[in-house]
Amino acid sequence: MARYRGPKAKVARRYNSPIFGSSVGKVLQKKNYPPGQHGRRRKRRSQFGLQLMEQQKAKYTYGLLQRQFKNLCEKATKSKGITGELILQRLESRLDNTVYRLGIATTRGEARQMVSHRHITVNTKIVDIPSYTLKPGQIIGIAKKAEKIALIVHNVANSPSNKYSWLEWDPSLMVGKFLAFPQRSEIPEEINERSIVELHSK
Repeated sequence: MARYRGPKAKVARRYNSPIFGSSVGKVLQKKNYPPGQHGRRRKRRSQFGLQLMEQQKAKYTYGLLQRQFKNLCEKATKSKGITGELILQRLESRLDNTVYRLGIATTRGEARQMVSHRHITVNTKIVDIPSYTLKPGQIIGIAKKAEKIALIVHNVANSPSNKYSWLEWDPSLMVGKFLAFPQRSEIPEEINERSIVELHSK
């Protein structure tokens, strides 16, 4: 499936957010201005432009294509609850994002690759679909063949335990648990979900 493979630092600077992880986000400390010719006056964004920017930011952050994101928004709209919060909850409950949040991978792209390469299990069964939606109570683990991969061992050893309230990680067993769908206040991403809802309601 096609993925964004262009310049990541440029996109991070465009939205002034470490979209692709802290390593790429470091460029914001050195260049805290948008890409383009320096000193050039930028046009004021329209309401539509601001809404589109928030959607693009969410897509880049979680690694979704337009069709995937549209389908996710449509499902959230049909569900009971606050649509914007449901969108973020669905994004956070993706398997690749959870692998990243647990610290098994250092970026969402790396997490997506681990899932695709059959290195991750859900309730002891291998799942190779990055967009797989987790349910509260499900256990995320590392496949037996992948437990000794240097990258995974290094990531797990250097990752802080239980960094997020909706996830639980047992370093001795190298397994995590998806406890519940996170509340909006618990999700650290700076995304204006209301703008995304307004964009898709047109």
